Parts: sequence; C-alpha cells; structure tokens
Amino acid sequence: MRERSKPSTAKCTCSLYILFLLAEPKYVSCVRLSEVMEGLSHDSVNRFLLRENYKPRDLFNEVLDHLILDGGVASVDDSVLDKPYRDPQSTALMGYFWSGKHKRTVKGINLITLYYTDVTGISYPVNFRIYDKQEGKTKNEYFRDMVAEVKAWGLKLAWVTGDSWDSGIENLKFLRNEKVGFLFGVADNRQVSPERGIQVQVKTLTIPESGLVVYLKEFGWVKVFCQSFKNEDRY
Repeated sequence: MRERSKPSTAKCTCSLYILFLLAEPKYVSCVRLSEVMEGLSHDSVNRFLLRENYKPRDLFNEVLDHLILDGGVASVDDSVLDKPYRDPQSTALMGYFWSGKHKRTVKGINLITLYYTDVTGISYPVNFRIYDKQEGKTKNEYFRDMVAEVKAWGLKLAWVTGDSWDSGIENLKFLRNEKVGFLFGVADNRQVSPERGIQVQVKTLTIPESGLVVYLKEFGWVKVFCQSFKNEDRY
C-alpha cells in the first residue's frame, strides 16, 4: 500500500470502493460504480485500481488490532469470480476453475483466501492469493505460502481447516512440520488402512462418533470422522 505525503485528492478512495463492493450484488465494474455515484467517472475508478497496489500484508495489517493472535484457527477456501464473456487469453488471471456455486468448471478469476478465527470467535481474512498461471504455482502451493506468511507475521495457529481439495499429502506433511493441528474434508473414496496390509475407501468404514484411527499411506496415523447431512455423508 503506497504511503501518501499529502492528503489524496482522488475521487475514488479505498473506503468508497469497499462500500461499493459490499452494496453491489451483481455487477462489479468501474462503469457500474460511475453509474451509481454522481460526479465519479469510470476513469477515476480505473486509475484508483491501477494506482493502489494492495498486498496480502496490507490486509493482515488492517485486521491485526482486532484479533487475538494466539491459538486460533485458519481456514482456507477459494471462490471464482465468473467472467463468462472474457477472452481467457486476455490476462494471466483468467482461467477455467471448478465452481462450487455452479457445480462445474467455469471461466473466471480464482481468489484463494485464508480466514482466521481467534479464540473469542472473531473472524477476518488475513491472507489471499489471486491465481496467476504465470507464477506456475498450484492452489496447494499458494495455501502453504499463505500459512507460512501469517505465521511469520505473528499468528500462532492452533489449527488449520479446509475442504478435500486441500487434504493432499504434501499439505498434511507441511502442517505437521509446522506443528499445527489440522482438520480437512476428504473424498469418500480416499484410501486408508484400518489395519496393516489392508487398504479400503473411507466410505466403507464403520466410524464411531468419536472417530476412527487409521493409517494414511506416505503420512502416518490420522483420525477420521463422519458427519451425516441431508443427501450424503461427509468425511
């Protein structure tokens, strides 16, 4: 975030833009903001977006004073901003990503966010990445980078949570090395060993409410749980 030597005269400001994002349910664009704000041109909005270079650390610094940094839970999730009419080659940020909303792959921009919930239950996003194919990284690599960063910035995590996309062996080994507890969703066909020499899918196990200790190949012993929802069981 740039440091100002004197008060800004820009018509589009950070506070104004954030309020617009919170209030506009569907069409988020420079043109749309200029339409709803009298005297504000879309060029002014565009200049603001190009001028301000916000980094993940800026986000962390914004919420730092509102959180207890010791003993909380970090949760990783990603979302896709649909861009169905945009040329996928127009920018490195455009691509095809799985959308939980649409239950299919869609064209758009992928935002990966790390949320932190402290011991009193207060939650804020503390780190983020916008998927950029030119960086040559996977979502899992972004995830590990974000966790390492927030720890370096002062968060003392007790747990990290995520869905089945984030439950790969490399992520689990990383968190074990970082001495952080974890709770991840797993696909129902994930292979585990309830006893030596036998590998089965998680969904075939009888899992008590207190969980079941099994062996995960290339990692070690873990405890699996099952929770029943309306149409399916989740592990």
